[in-house]
Amino acid sequence: MSQRAAFTPIRVALAGLALMIFVSTLLSHAADKPKYTIEEVMKALHKGEDSIGNKVSKGQGTKEDFAKLVEYYSALPLNTPPEGDQESWKKKTAALLDAAKVLQTGQEGALAQYNKAVNCKACHSVHRPD
Repeated sequence: MSQRAAFTPIRVALAGLALMIFVSTLLSHAADKPKYTIEEVMKALHKGEDSIGNKVSKGQGTKEDFAKLVEYYSALPLNTPPEGDQESWKKKTAALLDAAKVLQTGQEGALAQYNKAVNCKACHSVHRPD
């Protein structure tokens, strides 16, 4: 058997298919991993009196602030809460993300929707350990 015969079209196709499966598996696992942890989101958006979250809640948010909210809140549903029901976590974090997206569009009532969704006690009482 010559070396040329070792690279038949079927072998090349099978090698290409195996490579595609490997790469898609890697990408799907990377897509499942959140960009930010819960702690990183809370520190970036809600820590301190001059936080982005407080600024936005007072109606003083900018387009850049709204974009940052969307970026960070997008990671929350992908995280697992330290305690509590995963379904409750998904619902609460999806409400935060949706509210941030509405802020970006400038729709009427967006601030009220955000302030309702950003109820810290409602989430912490269920999902944050003591």
